[in-house]
Amino acid sequence: MVYNHKEIEAFWQEYWAKHQTFKAQNDSTKPKYYVLDMFPYPSGAGLHVGHPLGYIASDIVARYKRHKGFNVLHPQGYDSFGLPAEQYAIQTGQHPAVTTAQNIARYREQLDKIGFSFDWSREVKTSDPDYYRHTQWIFIQLFNSWYNNATEKAEPIETLIALFETEGNSKV
Repeated sequence: MVYNHKEIEAFWQEYWAKHQTFKAQNDSTKPKYYVLDMFPYPSGAGLHVGHPLGYIASDIVARYKRHKGFNVLHPQGYDSFGLPAEQYAIQTGQHPAVTTAQNIARYREQLDKIGFSFDWSREVKTSDPDYYRHTQWIFIQLFNSWYNNATEKAEPIETLIALFETEGNSKV
């Protein structure tokens, strides 16, 4: 009997995707377990050996916990906003939105072929406006709490510490 790994892997990966086998349930009575990997920068034409090397260990833990009866949240995403994406776009002479979308599609294809147990329903892309609007809002809150409009300068850290020690976080 010949082991046809291509056929078997394709079958199971299609099954997992169709049945959302690795999707965490919001209303589960099972104990919760969270496994988070560092999101790759989609600033290249594909994964390098370091990506799956790191994901293998966390995938083993996620699968083990599922088999032990846990409701495992194991999302995946892409740190796709900022200098790495911009640099890759400059190197290839294309718009960052184009190269980022292409690279994310390629990474996803490669991650799926490896067979990781990610919950793709929770996929995160930091270049998505629905994501970065929150980080921008946080930055503005921090900036406004540190910036002195009268002097047009940020408050010294000593001033902020003193305010926090006397007034708590209501001003900082």
